[in-house]
Amino acid sequence: MTQIALSTAWLAFLLGMAWYVAVLDGLWTAARERRLPRAPLANPIYRCAAVLRQQSNLTETPDLLNWRLAPALYAALAGSGVAIVPFSSASVLADLEVGIVWWGAVEALTVVVVFLHGWSANAQFGLIGAYRYVAIGLPVMLISMFMLIAAALPAESLALPQIVESQRGLWNVIRQPLGLPLFLLLGLSLSFRGPFNYADSADIAGGTAAEVSGAPRLVWEFARLAMLTAVAAMAASVFLGGYLGPWLPGPAWLVLKTATLLLVLVCLTEQLARISPSRMMTLIWTTLLPLSFLHLVWAGVLAL
Repeated sequence: MTQIALSTAWLAFLLGMAWYVAVLDGLWTAARERRLPRAPLANPIYRCAAVLRQQSNLTETPDLLNWRLAPALYAALAGSGVAIVPFSSASVLADLEVGIVWWGAVEALTVVVVFLHGWSANAQFGLIGAYRYVAIGLPVMLISMFMLIAAALPAESLALPQIVESQRGLWNVIRQPLGLPLFLLLGLSLSFRGPFNYADSADIAGGTAAEVSGAPRLVWEFARLAMLTAVAAMAASVFLGGYLGPWLPGPAWLVLKTATLLLVLVCLTEQLARISPSRMMTLIWTTLLPLSFLHLVWAGVLAL
């Protein structure tokens, strides 16, 4: 595929999966409220129109440049994460030898951008959400990197195409069964959904997005959906063989696996209760992080 075709496929994949998650969220909301969904496929369009009709809000003496820039940077990070995911053995937009390291940078910079979004508004609730997110996001990022490094060991490479090809005989989700569920926690954390919604939660009036409206709000909401898509695509490639599969073309398998993981993530968003930040910190540092480190050690022993 040419770079133009790859870029088009990348954009279509990102927009299509974001729309798919928005539809799933709408269906879950209707089910929770015990009502029939009305035009669920068009619900994201109605939401976009409603948000765009709002006037862009301003707080007192915000850091306006960073406040407006943060949503775009968040969306760009999500797009760069999807860019390293291979659509087939010869089709990847950004074919990097250090794809895992690149993804680690995406995770780290996401923490920075979300904090910037809450801090630059110069508002109380936004700052609370920003500090909450940093406290939870940093240790969850460590869990993610342990899982990715463990998955890269059988391939003896940090490049995503090589990691996918190493799963032709056996998917990593079978070799390393803890890897996928622990990595999916990252998806909830990076997009602050469900039990990991400490940045933009209702108990702090929307957190980092409390003062955001209009076009910046639309970009921010899209970025959250895009980041969830990036995590699902990454998980599908690293743990479920990515484009590998019988009968169907490689890109179709990647789309199906990503869509399935997105469905799982949306279900987890709705079904898992959120605990207090202090209890979540205790759970991460005393249980999830040691478990992920032992998983990495075990994967290293098996690779030897």
